[in-house]
Amino acid sequence: MTEAAAEREVASLAEAGVSLSSSHLTDEGELEGKRANGVFQAAANGDLLLGEAAASASDKSQAGEEEEEPRARLVPLLVRGGGGEALAGAQRGSGAVRTALSPRRFAVLLIFSLYSLVNAFQWIQYSIISNVFEHFYGVPLTDIDWLSMVYMLVYVPLIFPAAWLLDWGGLRRTALLGSGFNALGAWVKCGSVAPHLYWVTMLGQLLCSVAQVFILGLPSHVASVWFGPREVSTACATAVLGNQLGVAVGFLLPPVLVPNTKNDTVLMAHNIGIMFYGTASVATFLFILTIIAFKERPPYPPSESQAVLQHNPPEYSYKQSIMNLFKNTPFVLLLISYGIMTGAFYSVSTLLNQMILTYHEGEEVSAGLIGLTLVVAGMVGSIFCGLWLDYTKSYKQTTLIVYILSFIGMVVFTFTLNTGHLFIVFITGGALGFFMTGYLPLGFEFAVEITYPESEGTSSGLLNASAQLFGIFFTLAQGKLISDHGPPAGNLFLCAWIFLGIILTALIKSDLKRHSVNLGIRSVDIKAVPVNSPEE
Repeated sequence: MTEAAAEREVASLAEAGVSLSSSHLTDEGELEGKRANGVFQAAANGDLLLGEAAASASDKSQAGEEEEEPRARLVPLLVRGGGGEALAGAQRGSGAVRTALSPRRFAVLLIFSLYSLVNAFQWIQYSIISNVFEHFYGVPLTDIDWLSMVYMLVYVPLIFPAAWLLDWGGLRRTALLGSGFNALGAWVKCGSVAPHLYWVTMLGQLLCSVAQVFILGLPSHVASVWFGPREVSTACATAVLGNQLGVAVGFLLPPVLVPNTKNDTVLMAHNIGIMFYGTASVATFLFILTIIAFKERPPYPPSESQAVLQHNPPEYSYKQSIMNLFKNTPFVLLLISYGIMTGAFYSVSTLLNQMILTYHEGEEVSAGLIGLTLVVAGMVGSIFCGLWLDYTKSYKQTTLIVYILSFIGMVVFTFTLNTGHLFIVFITGGALGFFMTGYLPLGFEFAVEITYPESEGTSSGLLNASAQLFGIFFTLAQGKLISDHGPPAGNLFLCAWIFLGIILTALIKSDLKRHSVNLGIRSVDIKAVPVNSPEE
C-alpha cells in the first residue's frame, strides 16, 4: 500500500467516525501494534474502541495469484446510550470490529435441528396412534391426548426460568439441558412397556416436555448468534425445520412400527418397546454430539447487530426485558396472532388421527401419511419463507399473506374431510401444512426484528408460551366439538380464531430494528479490509 493510499484509508475511516492518527500506519501501510492474530485496538475521542479492527491482507507469495475473498470487514460499532437505545458511533464514540462467519455454524445448526427432531417425534408419537395406546394402557382417550398436551402444559410455567437461563447461562448450557432431558425422558419411557405402567410413560413424557422448554426458544437465538444477516432467516427456518421434521417422522413411523394388533397385547408391547428403545438410542447419541460440538458462540460476531450486542452488552435485567416486550404494542399483537396460528397447528396435529378415523375407519397408516404430508409441505414452506425473508426483508407482508392463505387452507381442509376420497385429503392437508407450518419461522424472525435489541430467547419464549396456551385451549375445545358434533364443528372453531389472527397481524406496525442496524452500518462508506486468518 502506498503512502497516498494509506492517507485515503485514514480519511475513509475518519468519515465513518473512527478516529485514527496517522501514526497507526507505517510507510508500508501496515498497522503498528498489530497482534499476532492480526487485530489491533486504538482509542477514539478518548474512549477505548469497542471492537477489534481487521488487519490488512498479507502479500501473496507468488506473482499473479488472485487475492482471496475478504472474510471480514471493518465496521464501526454502535454505543448504547443510558436509555438503552443504540446511538451512532459518531455521537458517543466509535469503534471497529471484525465480523466473520464460522464454518462450525453448520454443525451447530445440524445438531440442534436433529435433537429438536427427536423431541418433536416424542411429542406426537402417541397421538397419531392414540387408539392403539388407548387399548394398550386401558385408559380413556383423553388420557392419551394428555400425553401430548403435557408438552404444552409444562412449557408455560417453565419458559420464564428457561429464558432467564438462556441469557444468564448461555446457549451451550441451554442446549445441553434440552438434549439431556430429551435423552433421559426417552429412557424412562423404555420402562413403561406394560399395560399397567401408563404413569411411567407419562413421567417420561413429562421429562421430554421439560426438554422442549430448552429447545423451542432457541432457533432465532442460534441463527442470530451464528449466522450472518443474509442467511439468518434461512438458518432460523432450518432450525424450526428440525422440529417440523420430527413431527413428520412422528406421523410416519409409529403407525408402521406399532400396528393395531388388538388381539395380541404381547406383540403390541414388543413393537412399542422397539420404538421406545430406538428413540432413546438416537437421543443419547445426539446428546453426546451436543457435548462435543456445540459451542457458545463463534470466535467473531457474524453480523454488525451481533457485534453491537457482544462488544457493548447492555446492563441486562430479565424483569425489565419482559416489561419492555409487553410495552411493545406490535410485539403484543404478534404474541397473540402467533399463539393462535401455532396453537391451531398443535391442535390439528394432536387430533388428526381422530378426525381421519371418523370418516375412514381402520386407516391409521393413512392418517399418519396425511400428517406426514402436512408437515413435509410445511417444511418446504418454512424454507421458502426463510429464503424469501432473507431476500426481501418484507416481514409483515409475508406474515400477513401466509396467515390469510392458512385460513383459506383450513376452510378447504374442513370441507374435504368427508368426501370419501383420501387422496383429496392428502392434497388439502398438504396445502394447509405448507402455509400453517411455514408460518412458524416467520413469527420468530418478525419478533426478533421488532424487539431488537431484546434477547431473542426471551421473545421466542413468550411466543412459544402463547402457542402452548392456545394449543391446550384449542385441543380441549376442538376435541370436545369433534366428539359431540364431528370434525367440521371443531375445524370451523379454529377457522374463526385464525380469522381473528389475520386482523391482529394486519394491525402490527412493521419496525425492523435489527435490519435497520445492519443496513445502517453496512451503508457507511468503509472499505472492506481482507483478513488472512482462520475462521475458527
